[in-house]
Amino acid sequence: MQFNTKGIASIEELRFACLESGVKFIACQMTVDLFDFKPTDFIDGIEIGGAATFLEFAGKSDVNLFI
Repeated sequence: MQFNTKGIASIEELRFACLESGVKFIACQMTVDLFDFKPTDFIDGIEIGGAATFLEFAGKSDVNLFI
């Protein structure tokens, strides 16, 4: 699907907007391990952490999203 033909920002545009707004991206350590991902498999700006990392950050945030 072409997002731009529907008036929706692309994934790249949304990521850029998030980074500009100070959004913190945390990849789930368990999922990374499960699928044998390497840090180089991710885009820049991704932190890898477990549930404790997420909960520590999320507890101090106004808004968070767990996917």
